[in-house]
Amino acid sequence: MTSFPLADPGLILAMAAPPGQAASPLVQFIPFVLVLAIFYFVILLPMKRRQKKVETFLGGLKVGDKVVTTGGVHGSVTRLDEQTLQLEIAPNVRVKLSRTAVVGYEGQPPVAADAG
Repeated sequence: MTSFPLADPGLILAMAAPPGQAASPLVQFIPFVLVLAIFYFVILLPMKRRQKKVETFLGGLKVGDKVVTTGGVHGSVTRLDEQTLQLEIAPNVRVKLSRTAVVGYEGQPPVAADAG
């Protein structure tokens, strides 16, 4: 019969705090803080930067810009409202779209492209 080294009762007791002494609350709190810090720097901070970049792009749109939408429609901006814009996709063919449907300028990579 094979014995597993992790199933040894002596090993499990060796990992516990010494008898009569409790582990410091600060030591138990450190891994939690480290996980939160990693979560912030790996997920939240890049997401905030990307969102700020998209908001700057959408706020800077102007009449005459050639843009691409999320659906792949290419066109020229003919009118801007606060939440919508009008896009000319062919001569005398105009569609009204939400501003958030625009992903970038024509011929350039999308503004909110994943950095990796």
